[in-house]
Amino acid sequence: MGRVSLCSLQGRESPKRSKEKGQAPPVKYQRHSAIRELVGNSLVSNQDELRRKLRRRGFEVTQATLSRDIHELRLSKGPGGYVLPNSAGTGAAPASADEDGPPTVAEMIESFGLSATQAMNQVVVRTSMGGAQPVAAALDRAGWPEVVGTIAGDDTVLVICPDPRRAVEIESRLKAILES
Repeated sequence: MGRVSLCSLQGRESPKRSKEKGQAPPVKYQRHSAIRELVGNSLVSNQDELRRKLRRRGFEVTQATLSRDIHELRLSKGPGGYVLPNSAGTGAAPASADEDGPPTVAEMIESFGLSATQAMNQVVVRTSMGGAQPVAAALDRAGWPEVVGTIAGDDTVLVICPDPRRAVEIESRLKAILES
């Protein structure tokens, strides 16, 4: 029966622990640079396409990691695909009043929103294809007290509220933006 001593395990650390101690190569920064280059120089219409392009460059990423990277890099997704923050002339991301800030709920709803329908304590927001995630991210960033959280697919956002009364309020707010 083989024994494993504590000494033999001390040299082996998990990648996460190594990163915390600053010993691992900055893979995240290399991946972020690759994402910036891909989005800046080619059409990337969805996360799966971005994941495939990253894999060809040697970066194996999960959907969760890629979503986190997209959020951290503040990429926007418009009809033409992903764009870098403050990308001029693409027409894919709406210009915001504060050029350095992320797009507002109103800007995202105006760009992607199609309808909003209350269902119990939830609101279902229909968007154009690929518009759900930017709309959900804007709702999450806005910090509206009536919104507990969001779940986004490709063209649908589920907005979860604490009760039906607040869901009606959110539906009204979103419909007012859609109708303006």
